Amino acid sequence: MTAAAVKQQVLELGGAFMLSREARQFGTDTGVPGFHGAYMRGRGGVLGEVDADVVTAAFGFFEPACVRAAWESVPLPADKAAAAYLNACQDFGRRKLAAFEQSDRLAELLGRVVAAASPVAVPLFAGWRAMPVAEDGRAAVLQLTHVLRELRGGLHLLAVTAQGLTPLQSVLIAGSPVSNGPNQARLFGWNEPFETITDDQRARWTAAEAVTDALVEPCFEVLDADESAELVTLMTTAHRVALVR
Repeated sequence: MTAAAVKQQVLELGGAFMLSREARQFGTDTGVPGFHGAYMRGRGGVLGEVDADVVTAAFGFFEPACVRAAWESVPLPADKAAAAYLNACQDFGRRKLAAFEQSDRLAELLGRVVAAASPVAVPLFAGWRAMPVAEDGRAAVLQLTHVLRELRGGLHLLAVTAQGLTPLQSVLIAGSPVSNGPNQARLFGWNEPFETITDDQRARWTAAEAVTDALVEPCFEVLDADESAELVTLMTTAHRVALVR
């Protein structure tokens, strides 16, 4: 499955800009210090001027009171916050993929995959897909990878819920590429003490991962076998150039 083959690259490359100097500068520009305000308003800005419960519903894995406090802390209008967050994403791509010479081709393939995906039940994906795509390949690769990450994240939320897991349980099990479960839960606003995760819950989370891969896979079917293999190769190279060098 192509979705499984590029999962790590999509999750890590698509989300790396959120902790970048570009994203921190966006946060500074909002006038609200710290990570949460800029992140919530920037990433969630594509949802429009909505109540914080709508953002909680779309983000899924964050503690609701944390979402509300952060969402309401930034006075920047939602559409302007989303546009500025997009600029941070694109600028991160231009900087980190400067040495990636096949960006135009990868952006072309990613664009076809993103266009083929269904927006049903994944509002953040739908909102980010509607944003204008950068004309230069390096920025477009990062932007489209972020959009794919939103697709996977939204579908994963559905899958873990269907497995009877709470958002907090899922975070405690999965953590993130840069943090273990408890630390990630703290970042997401959850308060200790945290429950002890059981083997059964871990098994259900693993099942949810497989379901997520299966839900994401159809959008990759727009590519033929050779194009799918090329996409995997190019995503692996882009990931290495941006994050491993």
